[in-house]
Amino acid sequence: MKFAVHMSRLSWGIETADMGQVLAETARVADEGGVSTLTMMDHWFQMESVGGPFAEMLEGYSSLGFLAGQTSRIELGLLVTGVTYRHPGLLAKTVTTLDVLSRGRAMLGIGAAWYEREHCGLGVPFPPVAERFERLEEALQICNQMWSDDDGPYDGRHYQLAETICLPRPVRQPRPRVLIGGTGERKTLKLVARYADACNLFATDPAEVAHKIDVLNRHCEAAGRDPAEISKTIIGGLDPVADADGFLKAMTEYARLGVDQVWTGPPGPGPVEWVTRACTEVVPRLADI
Repeated sequence: MKFAVHMSRLSWGIETADMGQVLAETARVADEGGVSTLTMMDHWFQMESVGGPFAEMLEGYSSLGFLAGQTSRIELGLLVTGVTYRHPGLLAKTVTTLDVLSRGRAMLGIGAAWYEREHCGLGVPFPPVAERFERLEEALQICNQMWSDDDGPYDGRHYQLAETICLPRPVRQPRPRVLIGGTGERKTLKLVARYADACNLFATDPAEVAHKIDVLNRHCEAAGRDPAEISKTIIGGLDPVADADGFLKAMTEYARLGVDQVWTGPPGPGPVEWVTRACTEVVPRLADI
């Protein structure tokens, strides 16, 4: 199983001017220590459950561009891009730029968005949930078209593009990995089956994850797609640094279900030390599961 690091908490008790240095060092340790993927948040305000809007938060794609220059192996992405925050044509260009400058290490993680407070706070339209999912599907179609040989128009319900030109092409072929976040059985997992290379599920418990994978498999069957083409990933659960043995035992159960990547991250101050310990004490053992 692969180990991924998610940088959700940026309140490290340090000077603002030092945040870049700590983030870069954390990414370098992960890059050299066998971590498969490093992701940032796509939030403008910190989530209420992690300190709220007055806690530190960095813009995601700017951060990833910075980290691309600090690393050489690790996959980089947001977990996950909110579809409401960027026009899909510009999003495809942004991810392509990250992919080119990182020599093929970009991932597009995307979802329907949910944090109404930051939308209202910064004046970003927040459509009803049904419309957000319509926009998500169109965004996925647009990104796929821009990463294909088709540079013609796209005429959707919510987005109209006269020309889907995207040059240079992504380095990663046939495209950057597409991951859809969320566990909704009627919409989200159906979109995974149609458009994505990976899903991301909450590690609530193995029985619940098994149920979600079963739902995804049925959507794949309806879409005429082999479920084996889709990577099953999880986020959350135990802290691997606080309890390495317990974490690895839990991951063994998830691996039996077909999960091949797990996201977790530093729970507070000291992210460099946390990732260093994870790379030393957990990553090599996890790779054997």
